[in-house]
This record gives sequence, C-alpha cells and structure tokens, in this order.
Amino acid sequence: MTIFSEVNKGVRKVDGVSLATGRARFTDDFELSGMLRGKILRSPHAFARIKRIRTARARALPGVAAVLTYRDLPRIPITSCCQTWPESGPYDEFILDRYARYVGDKVALVAARDEETADRALSLIEVEYEVLTPLFDPRKAMVPGAPIIHPEKEAHIIIPVIYRPEINQVGSLQAGDSGYASLGDVDRALAGAEAALHRVYHTQFASHVPAEPHCSIGYIDEHGRLVIISSTQAPFHVRRIVARALALPIKDIRVIKPRIGGGFGGKQDVILEQCVAALALKTGRPVKIRLTRREVFTSTRVRHPVIIKVGAGVDRSGRLLGLDINALVDTGAYGTQGFPVATCIGLRTLPLFNCPNLRFGGDVVYTNSPVGGAYRGYGGTQGIFAVAVTLDELAGRVGIDPVDFYLKNIISADSEVPILAQLGEGESGNVPRILSCELAACIKEGAKAFDWKKKRKRNRDRERYRRGVGMSIMMQGSSIPFVEMASAFIKMNDDGSFNLLMGATELGQGSDTVLAQIVAEELTVKTDDIIVYSSDTDLTPYDVGAFASSTTYLSGQAVKKTAGKVKEQILQAGARILGTDPESVRIESGRVIGSDKKSISFKEIALSTLYQNEQFQIAVSASHLCQASPPPYAANFAEIEVDTYTGKVRVLNYLQAIDCGTVINPVTARGQALGGVVNAISYA
Repeated sequence: MTIFSEVNKGVRKVDGVSLATGRARFTDDFELSGMLRGKILRSPHAFARIKRIRTARARALPGVAAVLTYRDLPRIPITSCCQTWPESGPYDEFILDRYARYVGDKVALVAARDEETADRALSLIEVEYEVLTPLFDPRKAMVPGAPIIHPEKEAHIIIPVIYRPEINQVGSLQAGDSGYASLGDVDRALAGAEAALHRVYHTQFASHVPAEPHCSIGYIDEHGRLVIISSTQAPFHVRRIVARALALPIKDIRVIKPRIGGGFGGKQDVILEQCVAALALKTGRPVKIRLTRREVFTSTRVRHPVIIKVGAGVDRSGRLLGLDINALVDTGAYGTQGFPVATCIGLRTLPLFNCPNLRFGGDVVYTNSPVGGAYRGYGGTQGIFAVAVTLDELAGRVGIDPVDFYLKNIISADSEVPILAQLGEGESGNVPRILSCELAACIKEGAKAFDWKKKRKRNRDRERYRRGVGMSIMMQGSSIPFVEMASAFIKMNDDGSFNLLMGATELGQGSDTVLAQIVAEELTVKTDDIIVYSSDTDLTPYDVGAFASSTTYLSGQAVKKTAGKVKEQILQAGARILGTDPESVRIESGRVIGSDKKSISFKEIALSTLYQNEQFQIAVSASHLCQASPPPYAANFAEIEVDTYTGKVRVLNYLQAIDCGTVINPVTARGQALGGVVNAISYA
C-alpha cells in the first residue's frame, strides 16, 4: 500500500477561507467603472416567427445604451455545446433569430444604466408575432406533417452523424448509424428466455438549481480586446464559440472564470457570454447580465426527458441472456448536447453486464420544450433508472434476490467489453478492456453494511405505512479517450513555493485543491506551498473544461506529468550545486539530498538558479491526452417508507458503496458523493 504525504489526505480547500469569509469573488461581485446592466426580452410563445419588432421607444428611454435584435447582429449559426472541437451539437442557434422556439427563447437584448431601466426598456419593445403550432410530444416529432422547428437553411452539424432538421431529427441511433450498438442476437435471446420483460419508462425535466444563477460580464480592455468574465464550466470553448458568433479572431478574446457557485452541467453551454459580448461591442462599455431564478429555470438548460423502452430476458438460473434499450431523447428547441447524452444512455448501462446479447438504439428529436443540456450523470441517470427497475422486476419473476441477481450478471476486472467500442469509446481497432472493477465488492460490502437481507424480510408486513428496500448499480466514465486533453504550467518561486497555472475549471467541487495536492505529492512539499490559478484563457494553458468526470483523472495526470518534469529540473540544479551526479540525488520534504547525505533546500536552489549560477527559471508546461476512461462503479441501497393512504414517500436510509480508485481528498470526495446522492434522491 502506497503511503502518501499530501494525497489521500483531507487537506483544507485552497479557497476554503476565502469562501467561508465571503472574500471569494464570483462573477456578480465584479463591478467595473461605467458598467451597464443587460437584460433579455424573452418569447411568451413556444413557437413563433417575429413579423415585426419595434425598438424606437426603448432606444429613446433615458439611460438605455443599446437595444439589439436579430437585425443588428451577424447571422452566423453556432452551437452552444461547449465541448471539444469539432462540437457534437448541431449549429442551429444564432445570438438572436427571427424565430422563437420555446417559451423563454431570446428575442432582444438591452443594455441600460441599471436593471430597472433595462426592465422598463424591455416593456417598451413592441413585437408582433406570427404564432406557430408548437410541438411538445417527442413521439410525434418525426411524424409527417409535424411542425418543423428548424426550417433555416444554415442549420448543420460537423461530426459525422445523422442530422435531419427537416424531420426534427437531431441524431439517429438506429442500425447503421453512429451511436447504434448491437452484440449477438437480442431478439432470439429474449424469445428463448425463461422470463422476459418489455417495459417503457418516461423520465422528466429537471433543473440543476446551482446556488449561483448564471452571470456573465463583457467589456473591452485597454488594448481593444473583448474580455468575458463568466460563471462557466468551459472557458476555452466559450472563447471559441463567441469568436465564431461575432466573427472575431480568437486572439482578440479573453475569457476569465472566477469562483463558481455550482454548475452540475448547467453552466457547460454558452448561455450569456455571446450576449454580453455583443452588447459590450455595441456600447464600448462593460455589460453584466445576471439571470433571475425564473430565467435559470426557463431559459438555460435542463436534464433531457427520455422515453426509454427496455427489453430484458433471463434463463431459469437468473443469468441475463439479452438486454435491449431504445431511447427517444427530447432535446428541446436546440440540439446542443442531445446526441452525446443519448449515446451515454447506452454507454453507462450496457457495459455493466456480462451479457452475450446487447442492443442500444433510438433517436434524438427537437421539440418546442426547454433546451436539454449536460446534467450530472449525462444520460446514464435516465438509462440506469429504466434498466434497474426492469431488472429488479425480472429478478422477482425468477425468484432471485436483486443482490444475488447482480452478482451473477455484472462485469468483472480484466474483461473485454466490445459494446464499448461500438458506442465510440476506446482506441480505434482495439476492443476496450476493463482493467479495474470492484463492483462485486461494492455490492457485497454495501449489502452487509446496509443489512440488506434483514431489512428485506422485515419490511414487508405493514398496514398504512409500508417499508421497502431496493438497490441498483451504476458506472460512470473518466474523461473521453483520445478526445480530451488537459495542460498545466508550473514555475518555482524564490522561496521554494510553486505557481500552478491550469485551465481546469474549479466550480465548487474542489479541483483547485486536489490538483494542488497532486503537485505537492510529486514535489514532496505541502499543499500550502502550491499557489493555484485556474481558468483564464490568456494566462493558463488549455483544458477541456469541467465535465465528463474528467478533472481529477485527466487534469490530474496533466499536473502530475508537469510536476514530474519540474522535479527533474530541480534534481539537476540541486546536483550541480552540490557538485554531484544527478543520478545520485533524490528529493524529500522540499530538499535535494545527495548520496553523501549533503542536502540543499528548494529555496536555496531557487535563489541560486534565479540570481547566481545559470540564472534560469525552473518552469515546465506539459499536456496529457486521455487514452482510457476507467469507470468508477457504485452500488446503491435505499430504504423507504410509503404512506399508502396519501402516497407520500420518505427516504429512511440510503447507502452508496463506491469503487473510485485512490481518493485524492477524502473530505471533498465525500462531499461530491453526498451531493450526488441528494441530487439523485431529489430527482427520483
């Protein structure tokens, strides 16, 4: 067992004191000289075409600096999907458009001296709409005669997937299309099963509700460059997308991410940044837009509602013979994250099982509903719900306890998982293999700690209040292999401390802290000796952003690699000063120690290299490309009480056993796990 000095310790968060004392600066805390307040006029209709829009009265209102409509902005199609380039979402949005496609869609932008004046200006904008027939049922989206939500000729997609906006189809997961996956003969397996079930499940919208509403600021700096300060999970992607939207060179844009009050996927897309940028360019003054809570609910992003069909069959012993999943994903008015979320419904469910016959398919469609986006779990949540309920019922059909059923059918370590390759994971031409999997241990240890068997027996006989227990399993990924990359830069200071500059996005989950711990462990110093600065497109190197459960695994390897190279420079410098061979020295507790026990501190090395000997900066930048996505696994156990008279449900006990590898910081890891559990219980 490896003994760590900084890693695997409950180190205090590097931003903990500033957060606890209120000194941490969130986007809304920035007040710039001459700053205007921006507001967005939103559509009251689910589907409408703007026939006429009059802004003269709003523009004439004292204190109003700008009013923008679709006529005032370049008509450049963008995707709001903040993922690595090429983006997986269709280019089906404009900063402002002549069409409003859901209640809350953007119609006009206003910048004024204060929020009251901006609100007044919104009320003076006169819009004449041609109200169109909306589409809300995803099952009718591709039916002939359905309203076409994106008739514009500019809508397109870059990645090679089926995209047919003329029939409201954002993505196809059918045979022969990208995202479809099939192994063995599912139909034959289900037909020959001892017990088989075919079920349909409907999942609902959900809003992330982070403590901090969405907020962005745009201004022009002293060099004429556009600067955006924003509560975003992906600053580098924001820069790229805003540059396209406004036809600006990327070099003329800087994006800064300050503290973020939670995201959970809801701040992954470009929501406000293009709006404050357009208003700042128009007025030449700083502009801030801060959404109301109502706007966060109606006009940002939601978890995708999905209609999921599940077919499953087992033999007499309870061995899973076939599993079939078909998902109809409602992406709402814009495509953004719809297709990758749909793919993850299969990606986070089918690989859990050692089953010879697997199939996943479906469709992603437009409706005139709120826009679906990234949300903690990213499709796996919806998929696991449907599969877990089906398998629980199926286990009951053949008289097997769910714990025993899962232990009989789950994947194990060192297993090939060919279905992963079909779902787009892993290196081209190779069958992905699961190298580490302690899911069985999670189930066994979790059941024991939960007292599963005893609770399952005693909770059956009740009158009005009935108790029951249930369990499920789950998996997640760790970044997207051969797609996502992260970088870091480390330099040594005069006193032997280090600056860590990285693009990794801290949004409350503790990434600044855990990444500093990794550097400190590699360099044998205290985490307090690492000064962290993250997420500024001018000052920090590239990082894919905080999503896909990538930060600790992907960005962590980038900072570890960077720290390792800094360590090499320190060893070489220390050996020269000590007059010995670099091969004979080592570092320990912030010192370089030679074989003769002579040593020199990092501070002495820094002073020597900066001011005396060769006079060079000990500093390194390094990058890491993700080449695997080792899944963390979990087993979940719940005990609930139901009032059979009213239907009220109380969660009495909940236990989650997680296989997550080496925990960098147990305190923040526990916080993440508890947050996920509370979020999931709320969704359920």
